[in-house]
Amino acid sequence: MNTPAERRRAGRAARERISRSEHGRWIPAADRPDPLGVLEAQGAGRIARLLPIRYGRMADSPFGYLRGAAAVMAADLAAVPDTGLTVQLCGDAHLLNFGVYASPERALLFDVNDFDETHPGPFEWDVKRLAASVAVAARADGQDDDRARQAARGAVLGYAAGMRRLAGLGELDVWYSRVDTADLPGLIRKGRRRRAVVADLEHARRRTSLQAFGKLTEERDGRHRIVSAPPLIEELKRAELRGIGKVFSAYRAGLAEDRRVLLDRYRFVDAAMKVVGVGSVGTRCYIVLLEGRDTGDPLFLQLKEAGRSVLEDHLPPTRVDTEVAVHQGGRRVVVGQHLMQAASDIFLGWTTGPDGRHFYGRQLRDMKGSAEVGTMTPAGLRAYAALCGRTLARAHARTGDRLAITGYLGAADTFAEAVGDFALQYADRSAADHRQLVEAIDDGRITATRGV
Repeated sequence: MNTPAERRRAGRAARERISRSEHGRWIPAADRPDPLGVLEAQGAGRIARLLPIRYGRMADSPFGYLRGAAAVMAADLAAVPDTGLTVQLCGDAHLLNFGVYASPERALLFDVNDFDETHPGPFEWDVKRLAASVAVAARADGQDDDRARQAARGAVLGYAAGMRRLAGLGELDVWYSRVDTADLPGLIRKGRRRRAVVADLEHARRRTSLQAFGKLTEERDGRHRIVSAPPLIEELKRAELRGIGKVFSAYRAGLAEDRRVLLDRYRFVDAAMKVVGVGSVGTRCYIVLLEGRDTGDPLFLQLKEAGRSVLEDHLPPTRVDTEVAVHQGGRRVVVGQHLMQAASDIFLGWTTGPDGRHFYGRQLRDMKGSAEVGTMTPAGLRAYAALCGRTLARAHARTGDRLAITGYLGAADTFAEAVGDFALQYADRSAADHRQLVEAIDDGRITATRGV
């Protein structure tokens, strides 16, 4: 193994591939794929009748567009040189894919919380997507370009500071590092912002299967059933219900033995299809209602389809891609989540469903929550962006060479300044792409369902 000094030198040498300041110069490639074509191609294999919901949610705002356009941004990032400093990427590290959730010990942690696009790749791809999302969110809040750039730059400075701190720690200390939300209020000055953080955490603590049970079910013929609310929640036909029962059984069989023992204390009650997110709309996603000791002891699980990562077309294949054919998509998501998160859902697992489709399973609500980005002050957004940056650094440090990345970043703010510039340029591009989508909807070229 190379010495720490040699690893840092290797990181500095990566500046020969792409200097830090070059990250701030971004011009769309001359042969840039049509973003609408990328989105339409991504819809192949999805449930066609749900795709108008996806387009409608993306058309709502430039931020909504950015959330759903991870595939478009992946192609844009792949068109320019990269550092070659590889980590396990989230693949979709926008602001709303960070949040709180309960650890197995029931502590509330703050971490990356979406891994549908996870794949190994150059560390800066996640950093740039995070920074771009911050700039887009700042503009949506009415902030001028100077403040939007400051917020995006803050996310990168948070990442660099987090990576430098982790570079000084041993391997186990890095692995056990986490952001405990009990520490968050103390990081914020007294006043409305601190009260808002405390309120958000208390709200997350209440987001459990019992809370979902009261919201998503009703009693029919003496038994609880999931409430149908088409097109967002749809009751399954008998044959579909049997099929999901088989997927659930296969998922259960793949869990660790202690998890299976626990899950076997619950009985299968009902299942339904549920639309989630923005970019995921159209993929097959099911919620499963289980009952433990009695009706007051529910457990909601989510079984979500896992396709190919949007990064896979632009990066070398991994061992999972080439050696593991069974459960490939679900396994990719679960392994990526375990690698990046400080602690993961005890029911996280994968399986294969009908027609060879891959799925992963997890709890639907386990004290999960995310920040209300749209209500943040400029100072609040900068602080939150920095927190997300530090959190992303911790996730990357678990799989990448933190010393090499620190060597690349250096002591100056050159990289942060450059990515701040990139974020504004990409916010401009996202706004233009969003307008193109809205125009295509208005012209009837794309069918969209708005407000759903």
